[in-house]
Amino acid sequence: MTLLVIRHAESIENADKYNGFYQDPRPYSGAAAHALSRSVVGLTPRGFRQTQWLAEVLPPLAGPEPRVYTSTYRRAIDTAALAVQDLPDGWPRETPLLDEQHYGDATYMTKRELYETFPELAEDRRLRKHIWTAPGGGESLADGVLHRAAEFAAVAQTELQTSGAVVAFTHQTAAVALRSWLECRALPEILAEERKSKLPNAAILHYALRDGRFTHTETIFPPI
Repeated sequence: MTLLVIRHAESIENADKYNGFYQDPRPYSGAAAHALSRSVVGLTPRGFRQTQWLAEVLPPLAGPEPRVYTSTYRRAIDTAALAVQDLPDGWPRETPLLDEQHYGDATYMTKRELYETFPELAEDRRLRKHIWTAPGGGESLADGVLHRAAEFAAVAQTELQTSGAVVAFTHQTAAVALRSWLECRALPEILAEERKSKLPNAAILHYALRDGRFTHTETIFPPI
């Protein structure tokens, strides 16, 4: 019984964020920035090539008729649609449990803008990123995203009672939370690893469900 956690393929935000989305000063409000992030940000040409690679490597990993879930963000939905085809009606399914961390009013703010606009949050953002709670309706990794990861892990475990594989297309911060929960490791430990080597776009985290517990078996990196 297999769970595959996949960071979405490269998006236009990933490829050129500091010349586009993260302008300084930011040219739009927090609400507008979040709407852009959720609904507008699509894949780059490299991202499309990564989905072609995923379409080749996923069938032997996932087997026939896997249960496929995506976040509600366009870049994850597009990745899933191109990487896994010929699924039964109703699949893939979108779930907010796999969404990117909600950064609220700080969405697409540079660190300079964030620290100047919300100085009371600066220390947590610098030193305790996992408990930093994004202002204006955002969430923290520890309270928001990690709880969603736990809920999705429970969904996956239930699905695996009747299916050979679950495939989850998600985002970098959600993948961090899923790693923490599935591998029973503290968020700061995972974040320290991410600072050294961030999980690349289209990478596959492979987990096996054994005796009610998930075990990380391998990470498969895209060649592109």
